[in-house]
Amino acid sequence: MIDLTYDASGTARCGWCGDDPLYRTYHDEEWGREKRGDDSLFELLSLEGFQAGLSWLTILRKRESFRAAFAGFSIAAVAQFDEGDVERLLGDAGIVRHRGKIEATIGNAAAALELSEGLSDFVWGFAPPPRSGRPTGMGDLPAATPESTTLSKELKRRGFGFVGPTTVYAFMQSAGMVDDHIEGCFVAETGSRARTAAP
Repeated sequence: MIDLTYDASGTARCGWCGDDPLYRTYHDEEWGREKRGDDSLFELLSLEGFQAGLSWLTILRKRESFRAAFAGFSIAAVAQFDEGDVERLLGDAGIVRHRGKIEATIGNAAAALELSEGLSDFVWGFAPPPRSGRPTGMGDLPAATPESTTLSKELKRRGFGFVGPTTVYAFMQSAGMVDDHIEGCFVAETGSRARTAAP
């Protein structure tokens, strides 16, 4: 994968977002920006779980359908889903129809309700300190880190599923717990750790 991609105006972006407009918008406005809020982070964690084995662009294209199918990713609502909801979701062509991932998402909502501090404060407690310098190329980005491995183990211990270290690191990237925009990317140059308010 190339390190940087350039649009017609010469704007440089991390190479992974390519030239798809939806992917570029996600890169420019969401990825690596600090996000808080229990339901907001439940959505990210759920979508990262559904992404396993697929491209993130596939998930982005289905995101609105996922939101409709999973009650806007309200933790309280999803925790109440039952087998009838599982069957409904398995019949929904707008989402990724994978029983294990669907059941894990419902189970994860129930597990999130058990976190006394809430999901947002819990996961942010595992955020690493900011790096001293930016990654200089895509090859510098890890698949997992000690922090994502530790968070993965803690989530699993508390009953979460589809939260392996690689999935959790992708979640940490998307939530802005780490900022992996590479050197030369215009977001890196303008500063990407702007806070995103929880909806």
